[in-house]
Amino acid sequence: MGIQRRNKNRGYQQLRVWEDAIKLYAETCRLLGGWPFEMKRIASQAMASADSIHRNIAEGYCRRSLREYIHYLYIALGSLGENVSGYHAYSTTGQLSDEAFETLDQLAFKLENGLLRLVEALERKQETGAWTDTLVVQESNAFYLGTHPNNP
Repeated sequence: MGIQRRNKNRGYQQLRVWEDAIKLYAETCRLLGGWPFEMKRIASQAMASADSIHRNIAEGYCRRSLREYIHYLYIALGSLGENVSGYHAYSTTGQLSDEAFETLDQLAFKLENGLLRLVEALERKQETGAWTDTLVVQESNAFYLGTHPNNP
C-alpha cells in the first residue's frame, strides 16, 4: 500500500475494526461487482454501504470528541446492519451463492463484534472521564512559572 504515514489523527488506521471494514468493502466489491446490468444499482448500493463503514470509523476517530466518535461508530454499525440484511436478501433470492454469502457474513460478524466491543470500551471511558478530546498537549503553568520540579 505504499508508505505508511502516521500521526495522531491517523490512529484509526491501527484499529483492527478499520482494517476489517476495509476487507469487508473489498470482498463486497469483488463478489458483487460483476453483477449483471439490471442489478448494478443494488450492487452499487451495497458497495457504497460497505464503503461507509470504514469511513465512519475514521471520521469519528478524527473528530477527537468521544461523544462524536461513539456516534459515528453507531452509524458504522447501522451501515453494517444494512449490508448484512442485503447479503441475506441476495442469498435468499439466489443472487449470491452460499459460499459468497458465508464469506461476507463471516467478515461482517467479526467486524460487528469488534465494533460492539470498541463502543463498549469507549462508553466505559466516557463514564469514567478517561478520554482526552484534544490533540493539544496539556501542560501546567507551573513549568512556565519556574515552580515545576522538572523546570531547569
